[in-house]
Order: sequence, then structure tokens, then C-alpha cells
Amino acid sequence: MSSIQSKQRIAIFASGTGTNAANLIQYFKHHPLIAIALIVCNKPQAGVIQIAAQHQIPVLMIEKDRFFNQDAYLPELIEQDIHWIILAGFLWKIPLPLIEAFPQHIINIHPALLPKYGGKGMYGIKVHQAIAEAGESETGITIHYVNEHYDDGPPIFQATCTVSPNDTPEQIAAKVHALEYEHFPQVIENTILQKLQTQHEY
Repeated sequence: MSSIQSKQRIAIFASGTGTNAANLIQYFKHHPLIAIALIVCNKPQAGVIQIAAQHQIPVLMIEKDRFFNQDAYLPELIEQDIHWIILAGFLWKIPLPLIEAFPQHIINIHPALLPKYGGKGMYGIKVHQAIAEAGESETGITIHYVNEHYDDGPPIFQATCTVSPNDTPEQIAAKVHALEYEHFPQVIENTILQKLQTQHEY
């Protein structure tokens, strides 16, 4: 990260269908300063693997023991010259070696307005079910830095949408996904460019 001219290389960590990953890949495809360089996945059947193949992006498959109890695949990330880790539907907690190696360079998106409806086990449709059951009038997304606790790192950005009394969890999910697709790429871009600018000025 010594030069503002060198591209910032992102590793996307994803566990599922990869819709957010696909959106990010598309957004940064021809970006002069930011590149999606690697997909990291913990599920062999995940849809995100196909998306990576379509875009000729390498995939690093990871397994639990090494991720949590050994080197957390840090050598591979260093070898790929990764500067940023973006979590896009990645369900494992990020281990301390990665948090220490990428301080304030790991970003997650959560499908609710943290600190509400966060923490262990709160992901995907489970979040939207909880919001529907609680009768909330609004929900949204939180984009935040990752620390050693679930959904606890400093917030970067939030966006809200209304929840109607008769909205199903699936309808809430659709509204939240729309916010994710609209805001996630741009917030990542702005965050990285601001960091680059600060380093450049320094």
C-alpha cells in the first residue's frame, strides 16, 4: 500500500449464493485503484464459487481447523497481496490473527441496524424473522469494521427502510437486499479511497 497508484486488492469472504459478491465484482471490474483479487469460501457447494469462475477470479477454499486453530490462511492472503477483506455473507467469526494482520481493513455488512439484531446466530432470514416478530417499523443495513466480537466493530455506514406491520420476513429481506446492492460497493470504495488519501497525504 505504498503508492496511491497501486491497486488495492480485495479478498471477498462469502459462504452462500454470492449475490453481494457478484455485485461487488461488477462494480469494481474496471476500477483504476481497486480490484477484487480473491474469493475465500468455506462451503464447497456455495454459489459464489461459480460466480468467481465466471469472472476468472481465484477461489481459496478454507476449512475450520486451520482457519481457527492454525494460521487462518494468512500466508495465502499475503501471497495474493491482499489489502482488504470484505465479508459478504460469510458466517464464520474472523479469528484474531486476521484482525491483527488487517487492522481497520476488514469490513462486514449486516442486514439490520446494529447494535440491534446482531451477534452470534443472527444472520440472513433469522434477522428478518426477529424484526418481523418484534413489530419493528424500520430496519436496514449496517456496514462496519470487524473486530474480535460478532457484529461489534465501529460502524461506517447505515441505511434504513420501513417495515410494514404485515411484511413477511421474505419481504423484509427483499427491502434489505436492495439497500445492500445500492450502498455496499460505494461505501467500500469511499472507505478505501479515504484511507488511500490519508496515507498519501501523510
